[in-house]
Amino acid sequence: MPIEQQARRVRIGYALGSVATGSFATVPGLLLLPYLTDTLGIAAGAAGAIVLLPKALDVLLNPVAGRISDHHQSPLGPRRPFLLRAGLALAICFALLFAAPDLGSKALNATWVLLAFLACATAYAFFQVPYVAMPAEITDDYTERTRLMSWRVAFLTVAILVSGGASPAIRDAIGGRDGYRVMGLTVALLLAIGTVGAYLGTRRAPIGRPQEATGTLRDQLRVVARVRDFRWLLITLMLQALAIGSMLAGIDYLARYVLRDPGAASIGFVCVVGPALLVSPLWLAFGNRFGKRTGFLTASIVLGLGALALTTASKCRIGACTPPSVWSGSASPVPRCSRSRCCPTSRPWTRPAAGFAGPASSPGSGRPAKPWASRSAPACTPWCSRSAATCRRPTGPQCSRDRR
Repeated sequence: MPIEQQARRVRIGYALGSVATGSFATVPGLLLLPYLTDTLGIAAGAAGAIVLLPKALDVLLNPVAGRISDHHQSPLGPRRPFLLRAGLALAICFALLFAAPDLGSKALNATWVLLAFLACATAYAFFQVPYVAMPAEITDDYTERTRLMSWRVAFLTVAILVSGGASPAIRDAIGGRDGYRVMGLTVALLLAIGTVGAYLGTRRAPIGRPQEATGTLRDQLRVVARVRDFRWLLITLMLQALAIGSMLAGIDYLARYVLRDPGAASIGFVCVVGPALLVSPLWLAFGNRFGKRTGFLTASIVLGLGALALTTASKCRIGACTPPSVWSGSASPVPRCSRSRCCPTSRPWTRPAAGFAGPASSPGSGRPAKPWASRSAPACTPWCSRSAATCRRPTGPQCSRDRR
C-alpha cells in the first residue's frame, strides 16, 4: 500500500474517535439537565449539582488517566487498549444514564443519574486523554500532526452537529422517558462506532513510546501550578466551559418556555453550532495572521456578543397572560403578553375569564374541560397562543397558532 494512502487511512481512523468525544461532550450538556428537571422532577439546584460534579472531577481524573496510560505497556501500544476498553464502557454507561427506571423516589432517581454520570465521566477520561496524546506518538513530523488534528477537528464538528441536532428530535418524536431511553441508546451506538473505528483505524499507525515522566504526579502538578500564564489560561478555560455549558443546557429551556416550541431545540442547536463548520477555517487563518492570543480574545468577544443577542429571543417572562376583556363573534383579539407576564402553554385550552361559561368538554376529547388549565402551567390564565398574538373562540377560548 502506498505510504500516502496508508497515512490517509490512519488520519481517518484516528479522526473517527472524535465521533465519540464530540457526542459525549455535547448530548449530556444539552439534555441531561432538562431530563432531570422536567422528566424526573429533580429540583433545579440539585440537578445542576448532579451535572456539574462529574465535570469538575475531570480536573482530577485526567492527570490520573494520563499517568496510567503513560506507564502502560502493550504490544498494541500504550494508548490503543484504553480506547477500546474505556470507549465501550462509556457507551454502556451512557445508555444507562438515560435509562433510569422509576425507583419511586426522586432521591433514588437522582442517585441513579449521578452514579451513571460519574461512571461516564471516568470512562471518558480514560478514553479522551490517551486519544488526544496519540498524534505526538504516531509521528514526529509537525505537518503530519497538523493533518491528524485537522481531520480530528473536522470529524469532531460534524459529530457535535449531528448528535446535538438529532438527540432532541429523537426524544421529541417518541416523548416521555421512553424518548430519552431511545435517544440514549442511539448516542451510545455512536460512541461505540467512534470507539471501534478509532481502535481499528489506528492499528497500522506507528507505535510510539510516551516520554518518560520525572517525579510523582504531585510534583508535576506543583511545577505546573507555579506557571502564572498557565494558571490564568486554566481559569479562563474553566469559566468559558461553564458559560458554554450553561448556554448549551439553556437551549432546550429556551425552546420550551420562551419560544414555546419543543421542536425548536434541534433547530436552535444547529443554529448555534452549525456556523462552526464555516468559520473554523476563518478563525484558523485569523490566528495565523494576527497571533493565537489575539484570535482567542477576538473569538471570545464575538461569543459574548452572540450570547447577548439571545436575550432578544423574547420580550416577556414566564408568568400569567392577560385574558381578553371582551369576546365578540367567532374571533376576538387578545392583548400581547406584557413584559412581566407571559405563560408557557403547551395546550390550547386554558381557564376562562370570570363569568365565561365555556363548553362542557374539550374538542374531540370526550372529557370534561377541567381544570381549564394548560398542562405546563395549571394555575395560569394565559389566553395566548405560541405567538402570543390572538385567540379564536369557535366554541370556547381556543388559542390560535397563527399570528393574525
